[in-house]
Amino acid sequence: MIKANGDPKFRLLYEALSSEVRWRIMGFIADREINVKDIAAKLDLSPSIVTMHIRKLEQAGLIGCRRVRINGGTHKLCFLKQKNIEIELPSANHSTRIKEQTISVGHYTAFEVHPTCGLGTLEKEIGIWDDPRYFLDPERVHAAILWFGRGYVEYKTPNYLLPDQTPEAIEISMELASEAPGLRDHWPSDIQFTFNGVRLGTWTSPADFGRAARGKYTPEWWHRNVNQYGLLKTIRIDAQGTFMDGERMSDVTVEDIKLKEQFWTLRFTVDENSVNIGGLTLYGAGFGNHDQDIVIRMYLGDSTHTQEQPDFTI
Repeated sequence: MIKANGDPKFRLLYEALSSEVRWRIMGFIADREINVKDIAAKLDLSPSIVTMHIRKLEQAGLIGCRRVRINGGTHKLCFLKQKNIEIELPSANHSTRIKEQTISVGHYTAFEVHPTCGLGTLEKEIGIWDDPRYFLDPERVHAAILWFGRGYVEYKTPNYLLPDQTPEAIEISMELASEAPGLRDHWPSDIQFTFNGVRLGTWTSPADFGRAARGKYTPEWWHRNVNQYGLLKTIRIDAQGTFMDGERMSDVTVEDIKLKEQFWTLRFTVDENSVNIGGLTLYGAGFGNHDQDIVIRMYLGDSTHTQEQPDFTI
């Protein structure tokens, strides 16, 4: 789901939604993949005009396209990426503002992983599977998927808050699953989450998903018998505690997680002493069922500094 507001970065989104033709295109591809020529035929428009509309929808993040070979020819198939858009309108007291930082899956800064393990970019595998040495390969920064049987990966991101900005809440969202040899519908794994050295809690992933279907965004070249998609999970830390998708994980509050640190660290761990040692798979943009990387979202109250700052992607 896209969460939009009056920020200029959403201009392309609002422009894309302002056309009746583009709404009709989204309707055609809401539950299927259709190539550009077929869309043009349905609309009784030229393929070049439809391509222009498709480009605007892609730039807005509303649809995705992939090229496939069919009967000796190359076809551009289009599909709807979003199901909902949430738009925050201006309020009288501007009680809450939202800032986001995005971390790509390959931008970890520390790790200790044990097989099964590996990484992949949107185009290829990185190195040899089950060899932890490749987690230091220079190409790791381009990774859009990684997995390991036990151990941890840790991410470090700058704290871009101004000195007088104190978030009322922090949300961390990511797509993740267990890691089994192959795919397993029942493969529980206890995954621990730590922020700035403070343990937030543990969530048990139920499976290494993909036996029934490929990941919606997983590249066509990716192997069919391994990691296909995960679950989109959101951790929220506020004044009442820490919650995973609304269910309490721990009593850790936003005041406990050291938000004044110059750099923030986020760690995902599968501990060797856990009850369920079922590994971890992290999915980034271009893999899985949710086209996103790791997102840290800050909810700022009206007592904080009003200077606008850009969102950041790492």
